Amino acid sequence: MGTPEFAVPSLRGLLESEHEIVAVVTQPDRPKGRHLHLSPSPVKELASENHLPVLQPSTLNDESFKRKIDELRPDLVVVVAYGQIIPGWLLRLPRYGCVNVHASLLPKYRGAAPIQRAIMDGCEITGVTTIFMDEGLDMGDILLQSAVPVGPDDTAGDLSERLSRLGAELLLTTIEGLSREAITPVEQDEKIATYAPKVAKEEAFIDWSLSAESVRNLIRALNPQPGAYTFYKGKRLKIWEALSGVSSREDLKPGIVLEVDARRGFVVACGQGELLVSRVQLEGRQAMTATEFCRGHEVKAGEKLGSKLLRF
Repeated sequence: MGTPEFAVPSLRGLLESEHEIVAVVTQPDRPKGRHLHLSPSPVKELASENHLPVLQPSTLNDESFKRKIDELRPDLVVVVAYGQIIPGWLLRLPRYGCVNVHASLLPKYRGAAPIQRAIMDGCEITGVTTIFMDEGLDMGDILLQSAVPVGPDDTAGDLSERLSRLGAELLLTTIEGLSREAITPVEQDEKIATYAPKVAKEEAFIDWSLSAESVRNLIRALNPQPGAYTFYKGKRLKIWEALSGVSSREDLKPGIVLEVDARRGFVVACGQGELLVSRVQLEGRQAMTATEFCRGHEVKAGEKLGSKLLRF
């Protein structure tokens, strides 16, 4: 059971293993692209390429879906970023239970956005965890874990790619260990649990009163989706890449363009420190270097980024 690109390496790993995949469950096709054509999930694409049965219920409590799964009688259900809460009847159905691959070192960052939240918080280490699923949100007993460092320049896209591959490896190791009864599940420590809710739209708006490092972490966390943004002359401006630094200037006003560098981009004042913006995307345009943007829009020191209501 899985839907996005993150789940693809796990499905591919199972395909290359000795295990029999009796079905793949993924989210229904969704409108995508400029013309909103219905498009299959990445997991469905891989499953279809390998001629696997694909089930796409709109709800997991659909009676026809329940009958189909009951007929299949899977020994194990694997869940990787499926996108819906797994109901109790399905958790209790398979002989070996339901195993989930989660992109954090549980009990830290339970929830829908563990990768983005870890980067937003400036974490230097994260990882993947396999758990036996229960009816709580990522609260099941831990089976195995594997940690990885978070690089200072890692975006959510970079980290997701690495963790998806690591998750696939950990999944296969977990299944092998369960088959030999060589894994002892460990209860999660509720005292150190944290949560990683889905990133709300308003969180993508850059608050220049924060420290430069916090703003940069937000930019990395929301790359490639949905993109951290500000406004420039009333138009939405996404910022894709930036470097933070300590400023020696006095009386900084957050959001003010401090200087325009012809080779590197433009520098913006933050609540603490300053940010060198190096790659941007103005609404309705393609992404470009900040240098190209400055040339095309004649960005000047003293201009202010921020609310759409600003007047220049």
